[in-house]
Amino acid sequence: MPLALSSAILGSFLAYADGRFNLAVFVLAITTTIFLQILSNLANDFGDSQHGTDNVNRVGPERTVQSGKIAKSEMKRLIALFVILSLVSGGLLIFSGINNANAGLILLFFGLGIASIIAAIKYTVGRSPYGYSGMGDLFVFIFFGLLGVCGTYFLHTNQFEPLLLLPAASVGLLSAGVLNLNNMRDIENDAASGKRTLVVRMGSKNAKLYHALLIILSPVLSVVYVIKTWQSVYQLMFLLSVFPLGFHLYEVYQNHVPNKLNNQLKVLALTTFFYSVTYSIGVFLIKW
Repeated sequence: MPLALSSAILGSFLAYADGRFNLAVFVLAITTTIFLQILSNLANDFGDSQHGTDNVNRVGPERTVQSGKIAKSEMKRLIALFVILSLVSGGLLIFSGINNANAGLILLFFGLGIASIIAAIKYTVGRSPYGYSGMGDLFVFIFFGLLGVCGTYFLHTNQFEPLLLLPAASVGLLSAGVLNLNNMRDIENDAASGKRTLVVRMGSKNAKLYHALLIILSPVLSVVYVIKTWQSVYQLMFLLSVFPLGFHLYEVYQNHVPNKLNNQLKVLALTTFFYSVTYSIGVFLIKW
C-alpha cells in the first residue's frame, strides 16, 4: 500500500510546486489508488491459486484462497466489488480533475482507468496472465511510475510536463525493484509452477545485477530532474532515501537464501514511500 501511494503523493506535490493543487483530486487519487491496490491483491490471491502457484512450497505469507479461508466464489465477488469501487472513485477523480468538460481528455483518462483495472487483474488471472510471462516489471514501471505520477499531476494542472518523466521513472524503477525482489524470493516455487518471471528467465545472479540497476538508476534520474529545475537545496531531501537503499542493496547482494529476502520487501516498499514523502516535503518547504 505505501508503494502504491507513492506515485499519487509525488504527482500531487509536484503539482503543488507549480502552484496548482486540487484537494478533491488529491483525496480521490489516494482513494482510487487504495481501491486499485486492494483489487490487485485480491486478484493475485485468486490468480495464483487458480494457476497452482500458491501451494505448500510458497515462501511468502499464506494466501486466503490457498488456505481455504475464502472460497473462490467469494473472492470473485470481492474482486467485482473493488472493480466497481475503483470505477466510481476513478470516475469522480476524472471529473474533479478535467477542466471545461473536455470530452477527449475524459475519454482518455477513462481508458487509462479501465487499463489500470485490467492490469490489476490480469497480472495473475486468466489464461495468459502477463505476470507469468515476465512482463510484470514493465507494467509496474508504467502504472506505479509514469502513469501514476504524470497522470496525477495532469489531473491537478491539466498540463503535461515532459521533465516529470524523470521523477516518475524514479518511482517506477523502485516499484519494479519491489516486484523483482518478490520474484527473487519466489524463484524456486515460480520455476516449478511454470511462472516465468524475469527472475526465473535470467537466474538469481543476473537478477541481482538487474536489481542494482533499478535501485541505483532511480536517484540518478531524480538528481538530473533537480538539476534541470533547481530552486532550493530542499529539493535534495529525497537523497535521504539513498542511505536505506544502500543498506538494502548490501543485504540483497550477500543473500543466498531466497526466502530470507522477505523482510527486504517491506524495506524497499517503505523506502520508496519515504522517497516520495521527502521529495514532497522538500517541494512544500520551497513554497511555504
